[in-house]
Amino acid sequence: MARPQSMMFTLFGDYIMHRGGEIWVGSLITIAGQFGLSQQAVRSALSRMTQKGWLNVRRMGNHPYYGATGRTTHLLEEGKRRIFDRRSGPWDHRWRILVYSIPERMRDIRTTLRKQLAWLGYAPASSGSWVCPHDVEDDLRGVVSSLGIGRHVETFCATHDGFTSDRELAARCWDLQSINRRYGTFLAKYRPLYESFLRREDVTDSECFVQRFLLIHEYRKFFFIDPELPEELLPSVWHGAEARELFQTFHLLLAERANRYFDSVFEAPPARRDRTGARPHAREAVAAAAAHRV
Repeated sequence: MARPQSMMFTLFGDYIMHRGGEIWVGSLITIAGQFGLSQQAVRSALSRMTQKGWLNVRRMGNHPYYGATGRTTHLLEEGKRRIFDRRSGPWDHRWRILVYSIPERMRDIRTTLRKQLAWLGYAPASSGSWVCPHDVEDDLRGVVSSLGIGRHVETFCATHDGFTSDRELAARCWDLQSINRRYGTFLAKYRPLYESFLRREDVTDSECFVQRFLLIHEYRKFFFIDPELPEELLPSVWHGAEARELFQTFHLLLAERANRYFDSVFEAPPARRDRTGARPHAREAVAAAAAHRV
């Protein structure tokens, strides 16, 4: 089961950001109840996320409404791209190489750089040298600039003329076998569920919401570990494309009824209700939904 903070990121990314970006805490408590989370767990997670700058809170009377900060919005937009929009176009067979020499006194910045490089699709070829098959120069410049390490970093673009193939180089830099096994596990779990939902006629809106949430939460983990390598660099048997197709198909199957459930318990701040399409008596709907949890 998702942790409360992770759940909030998924809810904001897939639902709340499309409905004005703010939500009443009571709606979040009711939704979390579908997953067995207590009111205290939700409030604690919201408090921590607000303190860390992930969320803003706006009080209207006794009713707090939570919204995403710019930092969270950027993260969610990038996450959406990684989930729904694959890198496309033919590979130019060129490798982007980054070499850094960062002093030990800046090891925290060095650690942050490594995380950001992995996010962009880089992997270490050796100590202090990272490679990437994607043209991510603009994003990389942003990372280097934000960390203030321009004088500690050099970048190159080159073809691979070594004693192994490009595919063998990729297999050495990334743990593709492990990623492929995780895709296989995803398929083994969600293909039967998808087929079951296709056959069943007794599926409720709340069940669709819960299943869609779990599907998204599970699949989104891949954009932290899958570098989206060109086909030429992948193993001959690769489950990533099949997993993506299953995710998108199942996601679409659940979408209408999942959104219907969410809208039944969603309450935006009063000034935004007309624009978001939220029900005018959403607080009453929340109470009713809480009494009939699945």
